[in-house]
Amino acid sequence: MSSIKQFQVTFDCADPERVARFWCEVLGYVVPPPPDGFATWDDYDRSLPPERQGSGFVCMDPSGVGPRMYFQRVPEGKVVKNRVHLDVRVGTGLVGEERLAALEAECVRLVALGAVRGRLLVADDYNESCQLMQDIEGNEFCLD
Repeated sequence: MSSIKQFQVTFDCADPERVARFWCEVLGYVVPPPPDGFATWDDYDRSLPPERQGSGFVCMDPSGVGPRMYFQRVPEGKVVKNRVHLDVRVGTGLVGEERLAALEAECVRLVALGAVRGRLLVADDYNESCQLMQDIEGNEFCLD
């Protein structure tokens, strides 16, 4: 029998702090305290070699239940569809018009933060409705 492991979700991106702060707003996550010996994350960042400054940023679930999220700067831009994406669960247990209204309300909130609305996948015989979205750097995710 294997034990349950903790994990983090890592995003490759151009602007780690900007993308991390977007996801903090989406998920209700927070930026953790800076490392010991530093008053702020900016202080910590300035202590790094110039080529490492701004290269990563973290956000976490304040309750400690959800996974830590790490955002790392990479030189290349996003080219193709993500192989893995997040499903942001805003319509759990809802069906029909009530689910569509919940998806739409969250979509409107996230578009105001810089997200991009994608296609609405309407319920069929097997799946409930979900809203396709992209974050501020074009990474796909779903409102589910």
